[in-house]
Amino acid sequence: MAGQDRGGDVERPADGRALLAGVMVPLVTPMDRPGRPSAPAADTLLGALAAAGARSLMLFGSNGEGPLLPTAQLGDFAAGVAKRWRELTGGGPVLVNVTAPGTAEALARAEAVLPAAPDALVLSPPVYFHHRHDEIVTHYAAMAGLGVPVVAYNAPRYSNPLTPALLDQVTELAHLVGIKDSSGDLALFGHALAAARRRDDFGVSQGAERQALDALRLGADGVVPGVANLAPGAAVELFRAHREGRDGEARRAQRVIDEVLALHTVRPGVPAVKAVLAARGLCPPYVAAPFTPCSDDERRALLDLLAPLDAHLIRA
Repeated sequence: MAGQDRGGDVERPADGRALLAGVMVPLVTPMDRPGRPSAPAADTLLGALAAAGARSLMLFGSNGEGPLLPTAQLGDFAAGVAKRWRELTGGGPVLVNVTAPGTAEALARAEAVLPAAPDALVLSPPVYFHHRHDEIVTHYAAMAGLGVPVVAYNAPRYSNPLTPALLDQVTELAHLVGIKDSSGDLALFGHALAAARRRDDFGVSQGAERQALDALRLGADGVVPGVANLAPGAAVELFRAHREGRDGEARRAQRVIDEVLALHTVRPGVPAVKAVLAARGLCPPYVAAPFTPCSDDERRALLDLLAPLDAHLIRA
C-alpha cells in the first residue's frame, strides 16, 4: 500500500499527486453470477485496460456497484484484482472505495479490503443522512488509524457534498492525500485545487467526464472517467495530448468521450456499460440487484449506437 513498502515494514509517505496522476479507471465489477464479484471474471478486461495505457484502478465506486455489494464480498475481489493489475502494469496503483452511510460501516469495509494492500482508500462523506460539517470531518478523521492513505471523494449526487469550507478542513488531515471531485462544478473544482495546493503532496483528480479536459486545463493531476471502462484509449490520449500541449488532439479525444457517453441515453448506468463489454467478450453482463441486465432490445440499441465508434472502443 502507498503508506508501506510492500517488500517490508518501512513506512514511507504517500505522494497524492503521483498517486492520482494519469488515467484512473473506476472499474466495473465483473461477476460470475448476479451480485457475486469475481476476480477471475475480470482478467480479460484488466488485460485490455492495461494494454490501452490505463495507469490505475478504483474499485467499488458507482461504476463498480460498490454500495450494492455486501462488505463480506469485497475482500477476495479486491485482493485478486489488485494482484493481477500490479502484475500487468508493473505495480500500477489500486484504490478501493469504502464509502458507507456511517463511520462504523466504512471502517468495516476498509478492514475487509486491507489484505489487498490498497494504495489508498477512497471515501465520500456519509450517504443517506444529512450531516453537520464537524461530523463529516470526524468521519474522515476516523480513518487515520488504519495506516492507509485516504482520498476524499466528492460525489454530491450520492452523498453529503464537500463544500468549499469542508475542502479547506479535510485537506489539513495528514492521512488524506487527495480528492476526486465528480461534482461537475468547475468553480468548486477550482476551490479544491486551491485548497490542495497548500500542500505539496495533495493530489486532485476529476470524475465528471464531459469536463475532463477542462479539469486538466485548470490543473488536475489526473482524471477518473467511468467511460474509460469502454474507451480507455480515448481517455489516455486526452491526458497525454493535454500534457504534451497537443490541444487539437486533446479536444478530439474529449469529443470521442462525449460521443461514447450517449450510450446512457439508451440505458443509464452500469448495466449499459456491462452489456457493451459483454458483447465485446470482456465482462459478463451480470449486475447486482436491484439492477437488472439490459434487455435484448437495449443491447441492440446500444451496439447500433456505438458501432460508428468501434475503433475507439476497448477490445480483448
